[in-house]
Amino acid sequence: MSNANEDSPSALNQVQSRAVSELLRVSPVADELALRFQEAGFSLALVGGSVRDALLGRLGNDLDFTTDARPEDVVKIMRPWADALWDVGIAFGTVGAQKDARVGDVDQSFQIEVTTYRSEAYDRTSRKPEVSYGDSIEDDLVRRDFTVNAMAVALPEKKFIDPHGGLADLAARVLRTPGTPESSFSDDPLRMMRAARFGAQLDFEVAPDVVAAMKAMADRIEIVSAERVRDELNKLILSAHPRKGLTLLVDTGLADRVLPELPALRLERDEHHRHKDVYDHTLIVLEQAMALEEDGPDLTLRLAALLHDIGKPRTRRFEEDGRVSFHHHEVVGAKMTKKRMTALKYSNELVKDVSRLVELHLRFHGYGTGEWTDSAVRRYVRDAGPLLDRLHKLTRSDCTTRNKRKATALSRAYDGLEERVAQLQEQEELDAIRPDLDGNQIMKILDIGPGPAIGQAYKFLLELRLENGPMEHDAAVSALKEWWAQQS
Repeated sequence: MSNANEDSPSALNQVQSRAVSELLRVSPVADELALRFQEAGFSLALVGGSVRDALLGRLGNDLDFTTDARPEDVVKIMRPWADALWDVGIAFGTVGAQKDARVGDVDQSFQIEVTTYRSEAYDRTSRKPEVSYGDSIEDDLVRRDFTVNAMAVALPEKKFIDPHGGLADLAARVLRTPGTPESSFSDDPLRMMRAARFGAQLDFEVAPDVVAAMKAMADRIEIVSAERVRDELNKLILSAHPRKGLTLLVDTGLADRVLPELPALRLERDEHHRHKDVYDHTLIVLEQAMALEEDGPDLTLRLAALLHDIGKPRTRRFEEDGRVSFHHHEVVGAKMTKKRMTALKYSNELVKDVSRLVELHLRFHGYGTGEWTDSAVRRYVRDAGPLLDRLHKLTRSDCTTRNKRKATALSRAYDGLEERVAQLQEQEELDAIRPDLDGNQIMKILDIGPGPAIGQAYKFLLELRLENGPMEHDAAVSALKEWWAQQS
């Protein structure tokens, strides 16, 4: 693999062996596709994140290519070759495909995107980029977001193209823009959020001039659609180092535009730990929640951890004894969470789940040293519903005290609650608490038809079930009749 940039031979030597092995792994697919483009009179190159990840030794089966062929020609070349093809991104010059191939002794499936050389920019009033096609790979690379994403490998000859020093920046673990940051962010303001996202994903530092431009141009993010902002925020939150990216968003003022509830926490003090502000506490809770994840990153849990205390600024009160209180901040925070997530176009289901976790995150603190009745434990489980496991994780993560004795006591108390939940679930299938009589039985016993009274009777029986646990059929019938007599 030859190098178009010989300024950093040591850096190239350090990562070239990784890249070669990664590219050899995908060669059966990449070379085959490149030859098809070559036969049609076009060029093809592996580009962007695929080259970056190859150099980092982490190239997956999602491959990004760039070409001088126009989208309609790309479709003609790929349709007979691909196992599946889609053109939902064709308006932006991108054609997607799936290709199944045998690599060595293993059958693999590759997700492929081929994008025509292009340039794109926002005007001052647009919320979507305008796309125009280019004729050279150099023009295509200069419009990319960061130098580490502005490298390419021309195929099938495997010529390394790096006109902006991306290889050196990759070795230095730094994010810079190919041109000036101001020009790059003017073209697409979402790149400011990408800087924070890539910093969090790759654990890279963002160059000082890039940070300065983010601060100066933060208000430009407001022309980007909520959906694009949300998607970048999700990738950041789901990354390995979200604190790094979130800190950059806050420090540059971008968070004031896209998630203002987060920087607002910097001014508050946690009621239990006055040495630690709520902002820092929130980031610690997020990291502690991540440590409890069992099946990979959990967006619902991470969003709940990030937003669980956003109601504190609005509920802060200075008490006469000098303490600071935040009464009912969980209720206020749940409403704020719903409003912010709705503005960012999250799904109704995710908004509902995250808001519910925020609302319930303090419930455990009424448990004390185990004084809850079985009825209270049942209500805790019923109110959490399918979110119970996440609520366990969020509640445990919310303990950030440096007092080891207090932390141990809280952990033991929650261990005790979880044990009681498990015991009750084993006894009575607590996850699906229902009254001991259903609607049809209620109508038959009371000899009435459908109407509001059935719902009231059902609610009465549910409360009875929560309070006392399962009841024998005859006892439930007797209780229902007694309640009905009182209503009459």
